[in-house]
Amino acid sequence: MGKANSSLGGLPERYIVQQDADFKSGLRKSSEPRHLPTAYMIGVATKAGQQDAQAAARYSSGLKPKRWIRVVETKTVARTHVAGWMLVPTHDGGIEPIGWRCIETPEDLDRTELRDDTSGFIAYVPEGTIRKSESLVRTGNSGKTLPCATCHGPDLKGVGNVPPIAGRSPSYVVRQLYDIQHGARAGAAAALMKAPVARLTVTDMVSIAAYTSSLEP
Repeated sequence: MGKANSSLGGLPERYIVQQDADFKSGLRKSSEPRHLPTAYMIGVATKAGQQDAQAAARYSSGLKPKRWIRVVETKTVARTHVAGWMLVPTHDGGIEPIGWRCIETPEDLDRTELRDDTSGFIAYVPEGTIRKSESLVRTGNSGKTLPCATCHGPDLKGVGNVPPIAGRSPSYVVRQLYDIQHGARAGAAAALMKAPVARLTVTDMVSIAAYTSSLEP
């Protein structure tokens, strides 16, 4: 759990339009009914007209993606709690084992609360995750899944209407993999992912997200 959403910058225009339509039709939801960013997006998408959705998608797809998340491997993390739509350190300054989690938190909470889009996030992941997960991402780990490059391109920066996943929020990526696996996210794009996610554990999802997020977008 971490930052609320993932950037739209550089996503394919047709993909953005389709996701807007999926939110509107009910095909794209969250496995967690209380997940406020998804509920908010559904509320926005149901009110946007086709021309507005296309104009917004055209603008967003033309933006150049930039690195906004710094992935750090660690054994321990600061204790965090939910504030608004993100995780922030608790006031007592306590430390706890990271376990097998991905903890995303602002680099500078004050700037993030002011919506400073130049202030990014840190994604803490378990030690050794990136190296261990490379085979899962690159080869599919002996048939457990499909190599991500099959659909997302050799550099994982997207191909055609398939979105880029390099450098994206790991907590966001985990949520999407989980939602697709459990049927909360449907639609044409999600249907292509059903087979690759079918055998993944949550640990696998965290590993994949840690690796892809460490790449240059």
